Amino acid sequence: MDSRCFSVLFSRDYLHLNALIHSLHRRHYLVCHFSLFPVAMHKDHLLSSYNYHLPAELIAQKPADNRDESRLMVVDRIKNTLAHHQFNELAGFIGAKDMVVLNNTRVFPARLLGQKQTGGKAEVFLLEYPVVDETPGNARAIALIKSSKRPKPHTKITINQHLECEVIADLGNGKADLQLSFDPIIGLADTLKKSGQVPLPPYITRADGCTAEDIRRYQTVYASHPGAVAAPTAGLHFTDQLLKAIGKQGTLLGQVTLHVGYGTFAPVREEDITRHQIHEEYFSIADETVQAVEETKKRGGKIWAVGTTTVRALEYAAQITGRLQAMTGWCNLYIYPGFRFRVIDNLITNFHLPDSSLMFLVSALCGRETLLNCYQTAIQENYRFFSYGDAMAIIGSQAR
Repeated sequence: MDSRCFSVLFSRDYLHLNALIHSLHRRHYLVCHFSLFPVAMHKDHLLSSYNYHLPAELIAQKPADNRDESRLMVVDRIKNTLAHHQFNELAGFIGAKDMVVLNNTRVFPARLLGQKQTGGKAEVFLLEYPVVDETPGNARAIALIKSSKRPKPHTKITINQHLECEVIADLGNGKADLQLSFDPIIGLADTLKKSGQVPLPPYITRADGCTAEDIRRYQTVYASHPGAVAAPTAGLHFTDQLLKAIGKQGTLLGQVTLHVGYGTFAPVREEDITRHQIHEEYFSIADETVQAVEETKKRGGKIWAVGTTTVRALEYAAQITGRLQAMTGWCNLYIYPGFRFRVIDNLITNFHLPDSSLMFLVSALCGRETLLNCYQTAIQENYRFFSYGDAMAIIGSQAR
């Protein structure tokens, strides 16, 4: 066996160990028995280990009447306790020396319903916020197109009098490179607002598309940077009043931007979850957020991440040097059990789909068995699941 194997046999960094195993296997060096390694590691890396049965009636179709009146399951890994609360009680669990980090991305109207030149209907789902060209009234974007026949290059799809799309290239798998033509006087943002719908997750059913309530509620109160096609749903529970209460007690509030992409709904098809390819999403972390995180850690406070997207942004920006740094770019960090968290301590998140990469991330923080036990309790207690559902707060990680 390659001598490097012994240097990591007793390491807790399972990600590095797993990568080494695959490397040695390819080079025909691996002859040791898997029984040498913790059995739990193998279960944690099996897709089938993240499956659970969810009654359909627990999939939330509408949000709670008031944002912060959703339920909150509090899981304290340090005290080994589980308790049931309302979200508006969250401030009581956050310390004065702590910091809460929010994802300020804003969902834009990415779902466009139009008509081809032939008269056939076409649905255009923008996968990214369009990039405006130098020519006034033009922009480019990658989109999914749903129609009876796959649109060929140069096919035009009229959305309304303000917006027209032209297929520049067929990218396969239903994707296309589009040229958008809009009224430069109105501007792109207002054109999309007049022309599109807020895209809801596929498990939220609406007979006639999104409602006026969806437009308001499928958006955080602090959303400020348009670019997401799905909401960072853990943040949907916050109100301005709750944020003020958290800040009033001395807790620092910080923001990052990560534009949630359509890939967040992509199914994991590999039974060995370490082989899954995670999607890329644009993100940005400002220097003031980095400074606030450093100040919090110096004064002995904990970092609370609101949502898995905030976790991915913060941890990605800490991978190069081991410390958080200001960055802008594309995040493709894939977090699953064995990951070493360098920035966050606690997490606020919703209840996620079975067999999803979001479950892997949360399991990396609190432990897979703990998470599944929490989900089973939530089902027994009739918690509401997924985007419009209830929340959980995880205090303390499985291992640091």
